[in-house]
Amino acid sequence: MTKKHRARVAWGITGSGDRLPQVVEVMSELRKQYEDTVDIRVYISKAGDQVIKYYKLFNDLEANFDKIWVEANANAPFLAGQIQVGRFEFLLLAPATSNTVAKISLRLADTLLTNAAIMAQKAGVPVYIMPSDLEEGSVVTRLPDGRDLQLTIRREDVEHVKRLQAMEGTFILKGAGDIPGMFRRHFG
Repeated sequence: MTKKHRARVAWGITGSGDRLPQVVEVMSELRKQYEDTVDIRVYISKAGDQVIKYYKLFNDLEANFDKIWVEANANAPFLAGQIQVGRFEFLLLAPATSNTVAKISLRLADTLLTNAAIMAQKAGVPVYIMPSDLEEGSVVTRLPDGRDLQLTIRREDVEHVKRLQAMEGTFILKGAGDIPGMFRRHFG
């Protein structure tokens, strides 16, 4: 009996805590829903590793996902190469810090996830990005201890998001609730 091939998705987690618990919850639900057809592989930036542990979500990730890698450098693990040769249906960066968004918009491939995103764009692999700094103005995010934190999103950060929106094959997600619809479009 031959094992059925499952489509692969690369999910990148950066150092943003904004809506991180919601994204982890949605992705865990999608992993269960698409268990027979989609293999979700988790790639965590160095900063993302710190934030995931700060939010006490690493155990949730380990319990729900078989394949988890933490960035050693821009090429380790070798995600960009796997994307380049078509091993993934798409790359999802959720949540994505303003730093990650700016680097991709300026074509700086100096981290695992910015390198992977830029390679995906070059190779024609769809890139979905859920930026933490989507719209100019004040936002409230929740800290791991449950307190609210008010932040001011600046015009400069939003301009990088707009640059990404204009890039071919790059799609902006407004929140964790947009992720299931994107999966349905790809996998039914």
